[in-house]
Amino acid sequence: MDTSESSPADSTQTQPPSQRQTSEPAAAPRAGWRRWAMDTRPLRIPAYRRLWSSTIVTAVGSQLTAVAVPKQIYDITGSSAWVGAASLAGLVPLIVFALWGGAVADTMDRRKLLLITNCGIAVTSLLFWLQAVGGLESVAALMVLLAMQQAFWGLNAPARNASIARLVPEAQLPAANALGSTVMQTGQVVGPLLAGALIPVIGLPELYLIDALALCVTVWAVYRLPKLPPTAIAAARRAGVRAIVEGFRYMSMHKVLLLSFLADIVAMVFGMPRALFPQLAAETYGSYGEGLALGLLFAAIPIGAVLGGLFSGTFSRARRHGWMVIGAVVAWGLAVAGFGLSGNLWLATGFLAVAGLADMVSMVFRGAILLSAATDEMRGRMQGVFTVVVAGGPRLADVLHGTAGSAFGARTAVTAGGLLVVVVMLALAAAMPALRRYRI
Repeated sequence: MDTSESSPADSTQTQPPSQRQTSEPAAAPRAGWRRWAMDTRPLRIPAYRRLWSSTIVTAVGSQLTAVAVPKQIYDITGSSAWVGAASLAGLVPLIVFALWGGAVADTMDRRKLLLITNCGIAVTSLLFWLQAVGGLESVAALMVLLAMQQAFWGLNAPARNASIARLVPEAQLPAANALGSTVMQTGQVVGPLLAGALIPVIGLPELYLIDALALCVTVWAVYRLPKLPPTAIAAARRAGVRAIVEGFRYMSMHKVLLLSFLADIVAMVFGMPRALFPQLAAETYGSYGEGLALGLLFAAIPIGAVLGGLFSGTFSRARRHGWMVIGAVVAWGLAVAGFGLSGNLWLATGFLAVAGLADMVSMVFRGAILLSAATDEMRGRMQGVFTVVVAGGPRLADVLHGTAGSAFGARTAVTAGGLLVVVVMLALAAAMPALRRYRI
């Protein structure tokens, strides 16, 4: 049987949220510890379960390549500057193709787009493997392949994220976002650790091959999704510059969407201190061992996010999504400021873990707002902007914090950045009430 076609069990999940919720029975309240644990109701939906399961595999596999590329570039050149240049080489196509990919996701079957782009990413991983096995040792080739990979990812991410609202009821969007975000954050912890353990055993080229094989699992899972065609209005449009401009115009007219993006920009640009981790590990926490300190600082935020996801049962059921975003961003800023003030490594790690938990809450509810407040024919473009913001914000923060850390000292820069997040977020919430009034 061709499982790519919608089965009776799956077909109801592709209806608009307003049609789906009327037939879904109310969930019984969970008692005891279960009310705190992760809400897994979206996994009862076969189509969403397939999409989520594919993410488990690629969350780790993609991190293997994310470690292998800079490692190979550094091995070839012996220069961290080339590693940084490669990061920028991947950022530009990601931004361009994420914006265009959002427009494409609104005008064609999203399942088909996911199939095409996942196949493209898999082929790119195979090419990474071939150049490594062949001993090419060309930084230019690596940067071209990295640009190709990020272009395919930019096309893929908006379609994947926009599809969630077609697969689960609106009331379960926070739970679905928590499930997806927890898997991605877990991959950011497990993937680099696994890469570090595997490189001495199997070698660098095989990391690319493992990623490529993992992507085959993703392609199969996407193939089994139901069709996700565009609305009749969206199908009649072309995915060009005009469609992208229409997306920005739509966002500017819906203040809650605009504010959800601004909240993330404020948190990441002013409050992401990762560029200062090496300096802090050497200067402030060097007595604990520079290697240990650096590893803990980089791991703390994703570990906090994973813990937040595992115990997301309570906050994923909140209805005042705007206030949850505001509170999470303020909590992120306070935790970052606390990290900047901490001279003790373990206390600093704890503050970063709290920041990671707050970031998880922010991700869950910003994602839910984007999926519920935007119409289906605009969701792809909103997710394209979301991809750009998520990718670009931390990179801008690296430049800002690196400059401020050199001028004023690392701890001063981190503390000031965290406090600035709190002040700016509260000012935005006070000046523009759309976000704090938003609820489902």
